[in-house]
Amino acid sequence: MLELEFTTIKTWNEALWKRMERIYHEAFPSGAKTKVILRSMLNRGIGYLHMGVHQGEVVAMAVTGLVGEGEERLLVIDYLAVEQKLRGSGIGTWMLKQLRAWVTREYGVEGIIIEAESGTTEAHLKRIQFWQRNGFVLTSYVHQYSMVPEPYQAMKLPLGRSKRVNDDGESIFRYINAFHKVAYRKR
Repeated sequence: MLELEFTTIKTWNEALWKRMERIYHEAFPSGAKTKVILRSMLNRGIGYLHMGVHQGEVVAMAVTGLVGEGEERLLVIDYLAVEQKLRGSGIGTWMLKQLRAWVTREYGVEGIIIEAESGTTEAHLKRIQFWQRNGFVLTSYVHQYSMVPEPYQAMKLPLGRSKRVNDDGESIFRYINAFHKVAYRKR
């Protein structure tokens, strides 16, 4: 695997965004949060940008945010992307390890949560298998947003006291929805 450097950005930096923007749009060509929303998330202290850099070039990126309080604090991975030509090379797993180390060190969270498209195509199944290989547990609850056509399922990587996921996913979506609500709020 490539030798990579991990960086977390807590305040908006246009030059750094320009370095990772290509990967973001390549992986999420439609339906992703706009730059205005991402910038607002960072400026309000509710989101983070992360990047994996190889020889000065960004090859992976993530958008995350914290939800919950105290012992119920969780990291939401809103987006995680690896440069298309490098997918399958271990960089996504490396990014997850870096995110896990960062959030454990900085915030001591109970777990990391994501929402995965709940489809049956090969692409959907491969994404879910990626998360499962990295320790995430797929929950059974299927969530249907009113604004997007595809359904989603919650996945959780437990990090705190409990190493089990005692949830069908519905309460995890309460955290995810709360994060989205704050992210899309103008102020």
